[in-house]
Amino acid sequence: MEGETGRTILESMDVYFFDCDKTLYDYDFHKRLPKLAELGRVSQYRLASSWWAGGFERAAEIGEYSTSEEYLDAFAEVTGARLSLAQWQEARKAAMTPIPGAIAALHEAAGLGTVSLLSNNPIPFKDSLPVLTPEIVDVLGGNDLVSAVLGARKPERRIYTRALGRYGVKPEDAILFDDSIANVEGARETGMHAYHFVKRDDGTFDTDGMRDAIHAFANRLR
Repeated sequence: MEGETGRTILESMDVYFFDCDKTLYDYDFHKRLPKLAELGRVSQYRLASSWWAGGFERAAEIGEYSTSEEYLDAFAEVTGARLSLAQWQEARKAAMTPIPGAIAALHEAAGLGTVSLLSNNPIPFKDSLPVLTPEIVDVLGGNDLVSAVLGARKPERRIYTRALGRYGVKPEDAILFDDSIANVEGARETGMHAYHFVKRDDGTFDTDGMRDAIHAFANRLR
């Protein structure tokens, strides 16, 4: 059965992929690090120089640790900071500020197709979404793809193809909203649509541009 656009109903599902940090939520690592140091009772330098500079967070983002418990055990071994998941969440949330216009745009996109996160993050982030992102978790309905699950980080081609495969959607029927131009270009090289979301010099975000891109994508075949 075909609609007015000529696409069959089975082909008509559009997917709107949203990055999280600096796209739906402003993110400041310089707020997270002091909180981690306080909760873990170690220095900020030790955390940054061992875990992050040592490449452990990046490894976690591509699935090195399959559970939050494994992640936290490794974090304790490397840094000496033993954290509970609740403490990890507290530090992560301290660095996140909702971007109201972007969150409203995601809710608007949910009325036009399927919305999903597509974020470079480790397993504890995925497990903590109800705490970290209460403004969007219900509308996502479990569509919370993170790099740790997909086994690759943006802008690698395979993260996009694997994400598309999760929804059975063609590249041309998906769009990514992301603050990283490299991630945007990676999506476009895969055949997807993509929108580069920017923070202006005055500290505001171009959420009107995001909404315009959502509707341009939704109306592209009309």
